[in-house]
Amino acid sequence: MRYIEPHAHMVSRVTDDYVALATAGCAAVCEPAFWAGFDRSSPLGFRDYFRQLTEYEPARAARYGLAHYCWLCLNPKESEDLKLAEEVLALIPEFLDRPNVLGIGEIGLNKNSRNELRVLEQHIDLAARHDQLILVHTPHLEDKLKGTRLILDALRADRRIRPERVIIDHVEEHTAKAVLDRGHWAGMTLYPVSKCSPARAVDILDRFGTERLWMNSACDWGESVPLAVPHTALEMRRRRWPAETIDRVVYQNPIAFLSQSPRFRVPQ
Repeated sequence: MRYIEPHAHMVSRVTDDYVALATAGCAAVCEPAFWAGFDRSSPLGFRDYFRQLTEYEPARAARYGLAHYCWLCLNPKESEDLKLAEEVLALIPEFLDRPNVLGIGEIGLNKNSRNELRVLEQHIDLAARHDQLILVHTPHLEDKLKGTRLILDALRADRRIRPERVIIDHVEEHTAKAVLDRGHWAGMTLYPVSKCSPARAVDILDRFGTERLWMNSACDWGESVPLAVPHTALEMRRRRWPAETIDRVVYQNPIAFLSQSPRFRVPQ
């Protein structure tokens, strides 16, 4: 099996996880900027984190034959401090020309607050000014539908944003249609406790088709499964999905979206 892991927080994973990804057939892993599990206290912490994503983690992945790409942003969980947000966003442009940077992400909302929305709009403006792809985080559980609607409206309000260059992640049964109807890509996150199980993800594919959809593990320091994508491919095989359709979802679809960035190279 060949596949792309389009959303994984590998800085929080051990090297055994890289071995497992490579052994399972992963050709490339993409890492959005993320919350560290605690709120960072200064822009210098983010500068070091951006260096980790653009310098050190690609080297670690390469030891196991994996291409490593990343996205840069201030995570929604840390968006309440507007002064810090302004300082962090000012740092990002100096990293955008790094060879493994795909765009701005994962931006979005956490609690759907006014400050989070303001920082989301600033990120969207940053992406538009620098012609970057966008990866969006949608809130969890009961805030997801409201947050998704707010995000969709913020993206539509900026006429510079082309919908097909935005992937809105963590969609579920009640949000996937709205995202796809706006012309965006939709990502299904496969978590053992929340978000989508493999069975639910395949149900969503049954309902909405395979166009502009991908799957990811979003594995981090919490309860998560780095091999969630191949596990879900096995569920598709169990339900007798054709091999070429499975390949389209787990390999060709991520490549189609990510190739909109000139820095993404199809793994050989």
